[in-house]
Amino acid sequence: MQGILAQFTATNLDATDMHYPDLPALVTDSKAAPLKGPIALILVEDGIEIESTISHHVALGFGQLVLFCPADFHLPDDMPANLHRVDFDVTADGALATIVNAVVKTAPGQWIYYCYNAEYLMFPFCETRSIGEMLSFMAEERRDCVLSYTVDLYARDLGDTPSAVDRNAAYFDRTGYFALARQDGTGETLERQLNIFGGLRWRFEEHIVQTRQRLDRSSLFRATPGLKMLDNGSFSEVEHNTISCPWHNNITAATASFRTAKALRRNPGSRHQIDTFYWENSEPFNWTSQQLMDLGVIEPGQWF
Repeated sequence: MQGILAQFTATNLDATDMHYPDLPALVTDSKAAPLKGPIALILVEDGIEIESTISHHVALGFGQLVLFCPADFHLPDDMPANLHRVDFDVTADGALATIVNAVVKTAPGQWIYYCYNAEYLMFPFCETRSIGEMLSFMAEERRDCVLSYTVDLYARDLGDTPSAVDRNAAYFDRTGYFALARQDGTGETLERQLNIFGGLRWRFEEHIVQTRQRLDRSSLFRATPGLKMLDNGSFSEVEHNTISCPWHNNITAATASFRTAKALRRNPGSRHQIDTFYWENSEPFNWTSQQLMDLGVIEPGQWF
């Protein structure tokens, strides 16, 4: 990680140029706006795997990274030159929509991805192809969004790893995923929209509120005119919520995430009721897109 960050260290920049006291300061700064994409928004909830999250998305080729974290949070000194820090309480109600909608307005036409710390974007062939290459192909496909799914990661032995976070020996569920057609408020089926379930949120659903049990995310998208994220995480532009275009399948991506495992271990109720996340359908996560494609979790569409 240190080697990757060292390539991007701001050796000739004042660190204060990269640090904003709040969200309005970021979006009104002429040096930051308009931000050039693709842009990764990283929401920091705790001190777990912040550096690896930054490193992973730097390596994917994001043009800008914007880190949102509490004002008193300490970060390493050798942050990449294309990283902006914004003081922000990401645990506040509506924090994600507030952040996304503000950045959408200041970065028109740019591709944006959002995640939390200890989450990692995976897309087909990401080991050898950059995020820019993938998004260029999506533009040729006349798509302004890439549907992504959350893949819950967890440690095998919670006695040895109480936080459930172990990047070097992570596991995930190789089966148990299913999709239901999404319906509107009147019960009508929405075209090319699916609600995806599975992983820890399905196996331990009694500990997770219903509105947070889905795995589908519209987390990689282009900021089009008038676009707005709604309170439920979907977008005002219907096409941004679809799995593919009408004429063929498109690329899908995944966010490999320790977030659910962390939450289940942090919550006193679930922490004392769950001895292990490991089960007969657990599989070691090898951090390759091929593993996810082989299992059908993500697909390359027409991109070969």
